[in-house]
Amino acid sequence: MPTFKYLTKDHDGTTITGMIEVKDRAEAIDFLRKKDLIIISLEETAEKAKNAMSFGIMKKKIKIDDLVIFSRQLATMVDAGIPLVGALDILGEQMDNKTFGAMIIGVRNDVETGTSLSDALGRNKKTFSALFVNMVKAGESSGMLDEILDRLAEYLEKTSALQKKVKSALIYPAVVSGMALTITILLLWKVVPVFKNIFEGFGADLPVPTAVLIAVSEFIQKYIFGIIIGLIIAGFALNRYINTEKGRTRVDGILLNLPIFGILFRKVAISKFARTLSTLIKSGVPILAALEIVGKTSGNKVVELAIDSVRANVREGENIAEPLSRSKIFPSMVTRMVSVGEQSGELEKMLSKIADFYDEQVDASVVGLTSLIEPLIIAFLGIVVGTIVVCMFLPIFKLTSVLGG
Repeated sequence: MPTFKYLTKDHDGTTITGMIEVKDRAEAIDFLRKKDLIIISLEETAEKAKNAMSFGIMKKKIKIDDLVIFSRQLATMVDAGIPLVGALDILGEQMDNKTFGAMIIGVRNDVETGTSLSDALGRNKKTFSALFVNMVKAGESSGMLDEILDRLAEYLEKTSALQKKVKSALIYPAVVSGMALTITILLLWKVVPVFKNIFEGFGADLPVPTAVLIAVSEFIQKYIFGIIIGLIIAGFALNRYINTEKGRTRVDGILLNLPIFGILFRKVAISKFARTLSTLIKSGVPILAALEIVGKTSGNKVVELAIDSVRANVREGENIAEPLSRSKIFPSMVTRMVSVGEQSGELEKMLSKIADFYDEQVDASVVGLTSLIEPLIIAFLGIVVGTIVVCMFLPIFKLTSVLGG
């Protein structure tokens, strides 16, 4: 028989949740009404969750927007006095992402057996980060779970907005550069050989630029599949190298020092550092644990190592500002504001102001980057295509001048 989970209230307003095994939904409703209970929700959730997990139905990726919705709605329900088990039950059912919904039902089952919410969430490390779990733990210990969840949702929203800004700055040049490369290869692979056959009938020596271009075209025609396989192998090897400790550190260091994009990456790293640390401190997470989480969630190995060094110095009794300034990653304005925040006892507020400032800086950088890169890419594309066209027509110009003479 199917199992139904219910959320009800009695006439005194007390919330009652539970599970019943009956023949169908109508029988479940009849059973609850006979007990003089007001039905708020009644769902055959356990079976749906079991099916979703067993057969992998709709295995969708869990996005940051899903976590925002979960945090915001759970905060509202907890604040309204709905028991945690019942709130998780409702959220598990109404999530559009069924994979996430099934996971929430699993968390609900753990909580029902006596596990704390933070520990239950921590069993899904790929979905709920150390930051998420530790903030929930702080909320449970302080009795401010609803407020902490709201704060989490706000943090995730701002983090998501920051990520989207960076993506918008990178996608356009990547797409246009990819198109330019594709057009160039197609011209060399398919168009240049046609001109080569025409030039062979001239019986005259070709200009050096044209000869070089035809040689490149012949190389591409002959080794095109080898080039593709080589690029795939190189990409795979690079990916393996990046996933090593040394490789990640080296690549992230290069990213922070790129001529144009490096400034943007650095501003994003500072904003994320300040926002994350401010949120954790405000939520009551101890400073050493907060710094550890900030390092792991920084998204840049060089920044992570710098924050690990700061954490080690703080453990020895130093304040945060001094080791931050020694890292050479954070500007003097940031370290001075952190120092003022520590001295005034309002570090989380100062960090929040830093994050807001750098969010605005990222906005300005994205706009400036887009306006700068667009003409550069168009110019590059024009030079590449124009060079190929000129090289192809040089023999024709030469022949015309000879015939005219």
